[in-house]
Amino acid sequence: MSNLFIFFSLITSLFSAENPQLTIKISNIEKMKGEIIIGIFDKDKNFLKEGSAIKNYTVKVEKNTAFITITDLPKGEYAVTMYHDENSDKECNRNFMGLPKESYAFSNNFKPKFGPPKFKDCKFELIENKTLNIKMIN
Repeated sequence: MSNLFIFFSLITSLFSAENPQLTIKISNIEKMKGEIIIGIFDKDKNFLKEGSAIKNYTVKVEKNTAFITITDLPKGEYAVTMYHDENSDKECNRNFMGLPKESYAFSNNFKPKFGPPKFKDCKFELIENKTLNIKMIN
């Protein structure tokens, strides 16, 4: 009986591996209003395209640093995008040249120079619990 129990315990543990925990610390928030809108992407295809994030999260802005802990992502490669929706209109407002008027940020603290980043610029591996420190670009 004990061999059977050990066998089922091993099989169960193989299939019930918990998702790693991703904690994101968001710093350099200048205005204490609105919310941070976070998008999680897992592929280069459609990276940064509206509606293409596999998961979206919202963090209410109350201080110049915010935290979110995400536990519903399986192990894999991801990229994080975010913007500070100061006026709570659920969109990243842009100027006449198409540049963001609201603060934004990417995983790996990637700072775009000549256009938007690529998935490879922002990607990271989530295979165990991880904390990302992301600084908003104002």
